[in-house]
Amino acid sequence: MIIKDHFLTQEEFTLTDTSIAGIYKTEPIPENLSRYYESKEYISHYQDTESIKQKVYKFLQGFNLNFKRNILAKELHKNANVLDYGCGAGEFLKFIEEDFTTFGYEPNPSARKFASEKLSKTKLVDTLDSVENGSLDAITLWHVLEHIENQQDILNIFYNKLKTNGLLVIAVPNHTSYDAKRYKEFWAAYDVPRHIYHFSKTGMEKLMNNDQWNIKYIRPLLLDAFYISMLSEKYKKSPISWLKGFVFGAISNFKALKNDEFSSLIYVIEKK
Repeated sequence: MIIKDHFLTQEEFTLTDTSIAGIYKTEPIPENLSRYYESKEYISHYQDTESIKQKVYKFLQGFNLNFKRNILAKELHKNANVLDYGCGAGEFLKFIEEDFTTFGYEPNPSARKFASEKLSKTKLVDTLDSVENGSLDAITLWHVLEHIENQQDILNIFYNKLKTNGLLVIAVPNHTSYDAKRYKEFWAAYDVPRHIYHFSKTGMEKLMNNDQWNIKYIRPLLLDAFYISMLSEKYKKSPISWLKGFVFGAISNFKALKNDEFSSLIYVIEKK
């Protein structure tokens, strides 16, 4: 499938099969990939709290943050060691740093600066080499794994950093959801070339159920279907894109109640 970078450059990229059925890779990967993140509209890094768009996003983000925190609270003891990998501007860490001993890693300089100004108890690390092996109770990646090219290498590092039975919590878009099938090349969650890998539910299950890892359970991120559908309608230049996106986001969630193919999924994975 040919996908355009609707968000920024309008360049075209190809989704190619990988060795794991249900997982695609973006080709080619630009050498200067960092420039594809350089936009004030890239909301995970941009912190303009005065705009209406950002205020609405922040309001809805609060529901997602609480849902994510509850997953950790169910699994971990208070003050457990939690690393948020690819922590962006630190919103999730700010939400949980009173409950856990928190660490953050973020390679983007501007996002890391926002995080450092926001966080009071979290330790931001420049490299995972500074994190002791076998010291972490959980590592979270909220829409981050799809951005990482050397996935097996980083999964091996996570394995070493986690305690026995430690948790890896990964949220990624699901390209076999209803909204992905509806919007096809306009589906906003393809987000090429920033998203290097693209996962189906079965693809993630094949990737993460092995000698090192075991998926304990999977949960949906319900609000993602609305946001992704609205953005996809915008890319299609649809009139009243926000309304159509809301409707088809709701349809996507309703259909997923029967087959669990939600627009975005959280995988709670245990180290063996």
